[in-house]
Amino acid sequence: MFACLPSRSETPAPSWKAPPLSCDCHFHIFGPYDRFPLDAGRHYDPPAALIPAYLRVADALGIQRMVIVQPSVYGNDNRATLDAARQFGLDRARVVAVVDPSISDAELQALHDGGTRALRFNLVSGNGSPVEALETMARRIAPLGWHMQLYVSGAVLEQIAPQLATLPVEVVIDHMGGVKTADGITAPGFQALLRLLGSGRAWVKLCGYRISSSGPPFADVAPFARALFAAAPDRCVWGTDWPHPSLTEWMPEDGALLDLLGQWIPGEADRRRVLVDNPARLYGF
Repeated sequence: MFACLPSRSETPAPSWKAPPLSCDCHFHIFGPYDRFPLDAGRHYDPPAALIPAYLRVADALGIQRMVIVQPSVYGNDNRATLDAARQFGLDRARVVAVVDPSISDAELQALHDGGTRALRFNLVSGNGSPVEALETMARRIAPLGWHMQLYVSGAVLEQIAPQLATLPVEVVIDHMGGVKTADGITAPGFQALLRLLGSGRAWVKLCGYRISSSGPPFADVAPFARALFAAAPDRCVWGTDWPHPSLTEWMPEDGALLDLLGQWIPGEADRRRVLVDNPARLYGF
């Protein structure tokens, strides 16, 4: 277990502001820890990252809709994530949850009523649902209209992509597929992601600083982001990944991350597609 850096206390203004009803499709809330203690199976210790701090980031970027993703440090205890959605308001907030496969149908319905629209399988940080339950849980959530969200490395994505393409629900791939930029866009994992997008059953989150091999300002990510958008412009969404957990050497600036999206996708209509229209379809806003 290790301690990670806190998010930045200030959010530099981006050079452009997100259009109305823009959605941050990937961030986390940690704490308050006296109400929502961390899970004993976690692999890192994040500083508290609370709702008021996130709202300052959202206001600086022009974000009005939000998707809170259950982090590995909470295991399958979704209380903090669901509480955040309730405080933000279910008219503008959704949840990606993590569950034990033994969960009952009634408990799944309660998650749905609390704003949940997806299950997350985290094969990088662990401490969540086992990959062996992927197909079973996909069948169980299909009647709810949910999707699966996966955080995987590029090597694992290459291995399981054929299975993902056969699931009875759509699939969202975290962090641009987990293929390091040093491996190039011809890397088998990245090509597997492009094929998945081409199948019409998969989406991708363009929060890709984690795939950078060079670090800030993440210029090496641009060819990957542009290739993904070209492959499936109607199946790309974006997220900050605030408060950027598990980082120990540098901390991104969220305004700069929105500027990166603007560089990858310069057209106003295309930016609206990624920030507003696609998330509305995917999460049911």
